[in-house]
Amino acid sequence: MLPSRISSEISSDQNKINRNAGIDLLRGIAIFLVIFHHIGIRLPLAHTMLKPWLPGWFSALLNFRGYQAVFLFFVLSGFLIARNSLTRWGSLRQIHPRAFYLRRASRILPCLLALLAVLSLLHWAGLADYRIASKQSLGHAWFAALTLHLNWYEGLTGYLPANWDVLWSLSIEELFYLAFPLVCLLLRRDWLLAPALAALALALPYWIVSTGGSEVWQEKAYLPGMAAIATGVFGAMLTRWFPAPRRWIVYLLVVLGTAGLLGSFCTTSLLWPLLHDSIMLVLTLSALALLLALHWQAADGEPWSFVGTGWLQFGGRLSYEIYLTHMFVALPVVALFHRLSPQSKQWAWAIYPPTIALCWLLGWLVMHFFSNPVERWLRSRWQ
Repeated sequence: MLPSRISSEISSDQNKINRNAGIDLLRGIAIFLVIFHHIGIRLPLAHTMLKPWLPGWFSALLNFRGYQAVFLFFVLSGFLIARNSLTRWGSLRQIHPRAFYLRRASRILPCLLALLAVLSLLHWAGLADYRIASKQSLGHAWFAALTLHLNWYEGLTGYLPANWDVLWSLSIEELFYLAFPLVCLLLRRDWLLAPALAALALALPYWIVSTGGSEVWQEKAYLPGMAAIATGVFGAMLTRWFPAPRRWIVYLLVVLGTAGLLGSFCTTSLLWPLLHDSIMLVLTLSALALLLALHWQAADGEPWSFVGTGWLQFGGRLSYEIYLTHMFVALPVVALFHRLSPQSKQWAWAIYPPTIALCWLLGWLVMHFFSNPVERWLRSRWQ
């Protein structure tokens, strides 16, 4: 029987994260774009019968913005985890490293270990989409995933199979959080921590252009992703310093954040000659503006509702489970389509809706029957 205090604490955590429909919506949009990206690089919408009706920017948004969506996730993660830490401990300098690490481990490790076990079985079975190449090895892939350097391993050896490859972002995020409590305790003062976070966040374009090594490493290096996470953490600190800004500030942030996200996702080809890699900074700062507005609006007791987006909000609440498992749906669906229609991609658009639905369903099954029960059990044991 789960102790009532542990059960209440976990329920409270979920409410803190999920009470804001707007933040859930942003998470849902991000995971939606990741799934569409992984289908689109295999079966682009521009190669289907929908091409005449899809503007080029919209087709690119749906199929080729998965990388940007991961950076949106980074900002969201930094904001939510730091905001919950502030709620729990009052200030970041009072953070309890052991409790912080145990909470992260109980959330991250069960699904990660289960995923690695399944991927190992599929590798040993010799399935083409899951078999690790000879220049890599299963043992090294396991070691890289568990020691938070799978992105580095791919930078040295090349891409792993698709369902392994999604773990690159987890390596960046969890390495950031491994250091996060220690940095908070070391600096101790907001006037030291905040400038450090802001400098890391605002230097995002520099981290991108200064990344050396292979093309894979340029895409998956640590510092660009950590800069996006730092943006979210800095935003959480802003909500503590300014708990109730004027209403016009909230509306201005909505306008600026929405415009910036739409611009960075939809008009990349137009903005690139002007901004180059600073487009990613526009994305992270725009995401921060929207997060602040959504948080302050909810804190004011009047959270916005978004009619007709319940399915996206649902996906947002399942984003971790969906992110880890969606390739188990996408790859077989794409393979089935190629088998049924080997000569033509005209009808490939039709696989997108059922793939999204199946990804949502698989994510819910994993959360309901595995990740949530195991998380509760671990917290009851570790408390």
